Amino acid sequence: MASNKQSSIIPITIIGILFFIFGFVTWLNGTLIPYLKIACELNTFQSLLVAFAFYISYFVMALPSSWILQKTGFKNGMMLGLIVMAIGTLLFIPAANSREYGLFLLGLFVIGTGLSILQTASNPYITILGPIESAAKRISIMGICNKVAGAIAPIILGAIVLADADTFVADLAGLDAVEKAARLDELARRVIAPYMMMTAVLVALALFVRFSPLQEIEPEEESAEGIAGDTRSSVFQYPNLVLGVLAIFCCVGVEVIAGDTIGGYGTTQGIALSEAKNFTSFTLSAMVVGYIIGILAIPKYISQSKALSISAVLGILFAIMAILSNGYNSVLFIALLGLANALVWPAIWPLAIQGLGKFTKTGSAMLIMGIAGGAIMPLVYGAFADMPAFGPKLAYIVLVPLYLFLLFFSEKGHKIARW
Repeated sequence: MASNKQSSIIPITIIGILFFIFGFVTWLNGTLIPYLKIACELNTFQSLLVAFAFYISYFVMALPSSWILQKTGFKNGMMLGLIVMAIGTLLFIPAANSREYGLFLLGLFVIGTGLSILQTASNPYITILGPIESAAKRISIMGICNKVAGAIAPIILGAIVLADADTFVADLAGLDAVEKAARLDELARRVIAPYMMMTAVLVALALFVRFSPLQEIEPEEESAEGIAGDTRSSVFQYPNLVLGVLAIFCCVGVEVIAGDTIGGYGTTQGIALSEAKNFTSFTLSAMVVGYIIGILAIPKYISQSKALSISAVLGILFAIMAILSNGYNSVLFIALLGLANALVWPAIWPLAIQGLGKFTKTGSAMLIMGIAGGAIMPLVYGAFADMPAFGPKLAYIVLVPLYLFLLFFSEKGHKIARW
């Protein structure tokens, strides 16, 4: 038993590093959105295409990633994912030199493509890498690695690319078109050094994974039937899965809105950009607290479905309080959405795939496709935020129906056995 534990420490550490990379790269978007909004002269809706380009790649690549991993295996798949991510970060160099927003978005899509391959490999790997009874604990530890990185990332990138943001924006107002273009070109080029460094780190990690002691682990074959006597012939005949995909869509939608819009929203509340650029870190820190609560409380004190219900109710309350309050108090409630969101993903997943049997792999890929909520819902928020009738604060009303659906899924939806 002791030797088994020791033999899993190195692989768990390596996967933990990869989850740290997931979080670091993913939550840079919270800083990139206000940064590119200035550098490329965008409105709110256009700036939130950053989240769209990044998260839509999961929808596009979910099923292809499964096919790729069947050909490469877990270990080589992780290496491939890191290489693809490195290509995406490299695209930021010509994007910055040309200040071409489309190239930035292409780079983000490629980074997201690499991440989808990497996550499709590493998520099941950490589940299989030990006793199934302790899988939830390992997943929670990976979640903490992910969100701690997410809390650090915006601070580091913000310090590099938005260090003098308020003075910079104020100076732009007094410049003619030629001088303004030159200053914006200089701002765009600030992102080159950090993304070159990330490219080097990702390539080094790919080589590290290639020559690491990670072993190929074969997942257990799913049983032909999830429930005795179940003769359903299509994955769409499982209401808990179909509703679960919609729940994941809502889950990632509220998570990305809370993390990626808070910085820009802070500036609309009269808070200096030099301070607001770090607000994504507060949302992610609240998520870390939520993960720790989950590790301590589930299932000892509350069930996964009850945790989801509590999270949905908290999300509704915090969203409404953000709309009804002003300034720092309003921003605080957006940050607290991180606490409400922390336990949503791990609660939905087991409820959605329960009893799928031979459809488990297909069902898992469909759930990954639900990550498209992180692409679509921030754009919906951005469209409302740009409307004079709503504005950035009232636009957070889009969160309420998403949390209401999550509440429905936790209380009723996952229990529906047949259509």
